[in-house]
Amino acid sequence: MTENKYPESTVILYTDGACSGNPGPGGWGAILMYEKHKLELSGGAKDTTNNRMELSAVIEGLKKLNKPCKVHIFTDSKYVLDGATKWLEGWKQKGWKNSQRKEVINKDLWLIFDDLNKYHALEWTWVKGHAGDPLNERADELAVAAIPKK
Repeated sequence: MTENKYPESTVILYTDGACSGNPGPGGWGAILMYEKHKLELSGGAKDTTNNRMELSAVIEGLKKLNKPCKVHIFTDSKYVLDGATKWLEGWKQKGWKNSQRKEVINKDLWLIFDDLNKYHALEWTWVKGHAGDPLNERADELAVAAIPKK
């Protein structure tokens, strides 16, 4: 297991999503680490998009936490990172409309994320996908393995 270089009170969450076709069957993977504990999670959907799977990985990882936590999230998804750190507040102020005044795509998932975001203290790091980060690679393996077979 990778050594946790963060304060003991910090939960580490690595996430990834995958899709076979976009849209198409997809999977998500998440790795939660706290102190010496490690939990791997995954799931999938028959008809989805890569962005939904990326966001689902974050949501499902956060849902496993049973009390408010400081969570450092590592993702290779600019969509999730920018949505969480740049766009979310604007969407809410505009009644869940984007800059084109259309309903936010994946609003159902963003609403769930928004509730979790209020509960936990989140810190974000973008990692380049498929670039050798062992935990990002493992999250990708979990996501790919969770894609439903046709």
